[in-house]
Amino acid sequence: MWVLAARPKTLPAAIAPVAVGSACAHAAGAFHAGPALAALLGAVLIQIGTNLANDLYDFEKGADTAGRLGPTRVTQAGLLTPSQVQAGMIIAFSLAAAVGIYLVLVAGWPVIAIGLLSIASGIAYTAGPRALGYVGLGDVFVFLFFGFVAVCGTAFVQARSVPLAAWLAAVPVGALATAILVVNNLRDREQDARAGKRTLAVRFGARAARWEYGGLVALACATPLAIAAMQRSPWPLLPLVTAPLAAALVRAVATRDGATLNPCLGRTAMLALGHGGLLAAGIVMGAR
Repeated sequence: MWVLAARPKTLPAAIAPVAVGSACAHAAGAFHAGPALAALLGAVLIQIGTNLANDLYDFEKGADTAGRLGPTRVTQAGLLTPSQVQAGMIIAFSLAAAVGIYLVLVAGWPVIAIGLLSIASGIAYTAGPRALGYVGLGDVFVFLFFGFVAVCGTAFVQARSVPLAAWLAAVPVGALATAILVVNNLRDREQDARAGKRTLAVRFGARAARWEYGGLVALACATPLAIAAMQRSPWPLLPLVTAPLAAALVRAVATRDGATLNPCLGRTAMLALGHGGLLAAGIVMGAR
């Protein structure tokens, strides 16, 4: 039940930015395994804590009901009680904070700000009267935190500065993490509207959500061109190997609706992981 609650299929969105940020640190001659592994562990724990928070607060706000179209949510399904899920959330975030202590010792006080903001945004996404996901700000915060904060933060704890490559590489990573959210919100827009959850898919409709998805995927595919030009190497173009999968997903999201979008959710997560892994490899190879 706890594995189901942690939503392992979403974890690629936490792993990809750490891989890419570490690659950028390596390209700058500053890769350090200890901080890289700690950043990975911290990112995964924050993702799990955020998933548990979403499970709990979406249930309490009525966004998750018996008519849910997506994967099972443990609180709504009665597999775990709200108090159990809340306890799990607190433990996950506390463990992430413990990992953060090591990173503070390694890289200094900026890590405190990164960690606190990441945990706070994970809770604020669905908690409180003005929850980010309920007022249409979820896409922006996912792009910022899974892109710039995660990639640049990972590079920073190793290099003590943020290389230019990290700023560029954060764009496709954040774009594909946001694309995962877009599929989720497109699928759930009718139920979200009834629960007062005003995602962008609710505010602007299915057509806009599908255009947003396509734009995010196109942005992710285009950014490696800029990184390749900056490094003066073809290696950062490796992520373009995923272009056929990306194109197939754009077509699927454009034509599917409701529960038939569920496979697109998992495949978009795998696209994010594959694209991120290939981008990380390309950045490292391009720096040689």
